[in-house]
Amino acid sequence: MPHLPLYKVIGVMSGSSLDGVDIAYCTFIHENDNWRFTIDRADCFHYTKEWTDRLRSARSLDGRSLWKLHAEYGHLLGGMIGQFISQYNLTGKVDLISSHGHTIFHYPEEKFTTQIGDGAAIATITGLPVVCDLRSSDIALGGNGAPIVPIGDKLLFKEYNYLLNIGGIANITVKENGTIHAFDICAANQVLNYYASQKGLEYDKDGQSASSGKLHQPLLDALNELDYYKKAFPKSLDNGFSTDVVIPLINSFDISVQDKLHTYCEHIAFQVRAHIENADPSASSDARLLITGGGAFNQFLVSRISAISSLEVVVPSDTVVNYKEALVMAFIGVLRWSGEVNVLSSVTGASRDSVGGALYHP
Repeated sequence: MPHLPLYKVIGVMSGSSLDGVDIAYCTFIHENDNWRFTIDRADCFHYTKEWTDRLRSARSLDGRSLWKLHAEYGHLLGGMIGQFISQYNLTGKVDLISSHGHTIFHYPEEKFTTQIGDGAAIATITGLPVVCDLRSSDIALGGNGAPIVPIGDKLLFKEYNYLLNIGGIANITVKENGTIHAFDICAANQVLNYYASQKGLEYDKDGQSASSGKLHQPLLDALNELDYYKKAFPKSLDNGFSTDVVIPLINSFDISVQDKLHTYCEHIAFQVRAHIENADPSASSDARLLITGGGAFNQFLVSRISAISSLEVVVPSDTVVNYKEALVMAFIGVLRWSGEVNVLSSVTGASRDSVGGALYHP
């Protein structure tokens, strides 16, 4: 299908940190074989405690209950998107919705991934076409089904060598001599927020608690020895890595919460540098690293990444920091709508590039 010159699309993202649903209304312009974008409106719809608890415990549900949650979560998303459209006076101004859904399981080695959020429900409630289930085609082709954001990094953010997203899980896109590599690095805000909650905080604002702690070298050494870091890319992490592996390891050390936060920030920074150097041995100090996601507001963490990587670290506008993933979900929907590649096999390890996503019409 040939490109339209302009698309108005809503992208929807629910991250592993469970802080809410990011919704972004974006404009994409295709001109002279290049893409330009604007994020015209964006908002985060926070979960109620009930929904946070339901999503956090969803991995333990039986099949019927999980499928029921999938349907109900689709209705929840449809209601949030409808509220967003009404709130920002967007009725009649949206061509398409592209929804990532919320990841419950991600086991590419067992050939499945599960993102709940029924696209048919969203389409029916909003009266708009919906693209969803963005990872399954790549999994079927033998890929990791993740990360999928690098298609946006390639086409929308051409000026950066490396693009790091620090969400519940930290992932990175590396551009090396025209080749795109991307993979999950380590658990990030899932772990940091867990320990911040032990101080009665939703998160560690600006990394203040972490900065007041001290480095605990034995813990750092133990974290850096985890088997995942020895795996070659392409690779990706399931949400259970935090709860089943990282947090129990940290809890085996009898140190203060501040020291745990400080040491884990150092661990993230160390792994960012190590993974960049491994993926791009020619990395130079004039290369540019874009940092987005909630962790970009953690000043202590960003300062440690900058200090030990020697790269030019760029933190963009708050809107891009907060809504880059929702932006790229919208863009993936545009590419699916026009029948173009939106998942890169060089990133996921699939047998070929693919056009991912199921399409529901209202």
